[in-house]
This record gives sequence, C-alpha cells and structure tokens, in this order.
Amino acid sequence: MKERIFFKTFGCRTNIYDTELLKSYVRDYEIINDENLAHIVVINSCTVTNGADNDVKTYINSLQKRGVKIILTGCGAIKGKEFLDKKQIFGVLGASHKDKINEFLKTQKSFYELGNLNFIDKDSVKEYKNHTKAFLKIQEGCDFKCSYCIIPSVRGKSRSVKEENLLTQVETLVQNGYSEIVLTGTNIGSYGLKEGTSLGKLLQKMGQISGVKRIRLGSLEPSQLDESFFEILDETWLERHLHIALQHTSEQMLRIMRRKNRTDKDLKLFSILANKGFALGTDFIVGHPGEKEELWNEALENFRNFKLTHLHAFVFSPRENTHSATLEGKIDNVLAKQRLRVLKDIVEKNNYEFRKKQNVKLEILVEGLKNGVYEGYDQFFNKIKIKSDKKLSKQWLSIDKYEVKEKTNEANL
Repeated sequence: MKERIFFKTFGCRTNIYDTELLKSYVRDYEIINDENLAHIVVINSCTVTNGADNDVKTYINSLQKRGVKIILTGCGAIKGKEFLDKKQIFGVLGASHKDKINEFLKTQKSFYELGNLNFIDKDSVKEYKNHTKAFLKIQEGCDFKCSYCIIPSVRGKSRSVKEENLLTQVETLVQNGYSEIVLTGTNIGSYGLKEGTSLGKLLQKMGQISGVKRIRLGSLEPSQLDESFFEILDETWLERHLHIALQHTSEQMLRIMRRKNRTDKDLKLFSILANKGFALGTDFIVGHPGEKEELWNEALENFRNFKLTHLHAFVFSPRENTHSATLEGKIDNVLAKQRLRVLKDIVEKNNYEFRKKQNVKLEILVEGLKNGVYEGYDQFFNKIKIKSDKKLSKQWLSIDKYEVKEKTNEANL
C-alpha cells in the first residue's frame, strides 16, 4: 500500500500553480484530499507577511501533534532551517527542485535543499482536479525594489516562460476542458520585457486560441501597462476586472515605499479603465512607517477618487532584511487597523453601487455547490449565488435576471 500524501497551499495563485506542478511529479505515493489520513504533508508556504509566517508555523505545530512527516517548500522555505534545526519538519525543498520531489520524499534522511533562484519550470500543469479554471504561470521573480517587500529575495529576478511554450500550454488546457485561464506569476506585467515583447502581445495571441472563453489576470503594476495592453481592453475574452497594485495613494508615501508608480498617472489610468466599464481592484498597505496624519488624509482623499470595487489591503508587517523594517515613524497598530477599516468600507460601498448600476448579462463559470447554493464569479470578479434544482457545477451561465444584495448578487434558475 502506497503512503498517502497531502498538499497544503498557503498564499497566492502562483502557489496554487506550483502545488499542482509538484503533484504532477509524485509517482510513488497516493495523493489525497483529506489531510487527516495523510502520512506525509507537503506545505507550499507563503512569507509575504508576518501573518503568513505565523499561519505556516501554526499549521506545522498542529501537524506535529499527529506525528506526520512534514516537507516545507514555497516562499517560506527560506525560513525552513529554523524548523529543521528544531526537528519540527523533515525536509526543506526549494522551488527549483520541484521535479525531484518524488526522490526527496523517498529519502530516509532529513534534507535542506533550497536550490537556486534562476530556474524556470521546464514542465507545466495540464489538469486541475479541484478547480473549474486553469492557472498558468507565465513568469517568475521581480526586478522591483519596493522597500517593504521580501519576495524578490525568495523568488529571484524576473524571468519569463517562452511565448511558444505558453501558447502550447493554453491549447492543451483548452483540450482538457478549461475555458477560463488565469495568468499568474510574481510580477506578470514584466512578462517578456527582457525578450523584447510584452504581456499585451502575449494576451493578443492567447485570445485568438479557439476555446478560450475568458482570461483573468493576476496583479498588474501600473507602470508596466503599455500600448499593446490597451489594445486588448475591448476584447470579449478579457475579464472585465483588473487588479492593479497601487500600494498607496499618497505621493510622498509612494516615494518612501520606493514604488515606481505616481498618483497622478494612476488616477488617469483608473479613470480610463473605469470609463470602459472595468471593475477595479488594488493592493494597499496601511500603516507603513512614515504614514503621518497629513499623508494619510491626502491618501484618503485620493483613494476616494479611484472608485475601486475590490481591495486587497493589510496592515504593514515589517519583514526582516527589508529597508522598511529599518525606518522610523512607525504607526500604532490600532490606528492602522482603523485606517484599514475605512478603506474597506469605501470599497464595499463602491462595489455595491457598481453592481447596482450594471445593465449587462453576467457571464458566470459555476465553481460548485456550497450549503445548497451554487457559487461562481462573473466577468467583474463578483461572486454570484445561484439557487437551482439542476446540476450546474463547472457550467457557464449567462444570467440577466438577478437580485443585487449588499455582499453578492443572487439568482434563481
């Protein structure tokens, strides 16, 4: 009987992709979805914030009580030596060693193999058993030097997957039944820049592949959107939601954070996209050192003008070996959380107003049944709940009659 292995994924869409790729290399073990039955647990970790580190640590502690064999990989692998020295885990596997996971699982001796940060995965994920849509990683790493961010040190410099390989991968995914593709990576806006191409040019070719119904994009940097990207904004296969990372809306705070974007240019960009009917999301860090009252007030005034409908915001978390961790002018955590709540309230109201004004059919890929109600996301990345006696999982629906609720849209079919 084969030993049973469970994969636990923390963090972003890129980690979801990496986990599926890791699974594809497992040959001598049974991959299961119930962690309580596993002999081995592989943790694909995230280290973007202190909270992410704590989540991984808490999970490792819970596994230790059950006596399972633990392998740590992902961005948090850089902190694996600490766990290994305390015998809290069995091994650490760097991202460049994904294709060797089967042999590392078979070893009887603890290991610490971080690998290198220059790799590009030579294989791709062809099937997602637990997802209705497919994730496609188009690049690794980031060349930005934002003062608060540890990710370039754990993912490396930006490097892109060859265009022809990606187009072949999309064709394969379509053949395998996936009509919604989600592009992911550490910094997807940097795609192809070192090879004389761009994300926009890649998307133009992907959108022409027969069977592709929708392409969703991971987080974009406003400073990286070029003419080739603006040329695809009216394409029907492009999701009508764009997530563009601002991180802050005070000009001085952007300089402190060593960001490349500029508030005035950001406002113009978001205005253009909003006028085209896009739902707009962003990342925002609250409470970064230097966020004095006057800068916060400036940021808040600007923030209201962006008409954001989605928000991924969090309180600043100092990361070891980053410039921000050395800065003075730290913000009280209680005050930072109050500021965070203000931003969330603004965006929740914006989202509700956005949905009330819509006068279009919602195109939804139903993801599954939850508590007797089907759920899926429309083209604006808003969740919709659907009551129906029919089996709707993994189906595309076009709905023009629905009720707009404060948190979600609801429909009866």
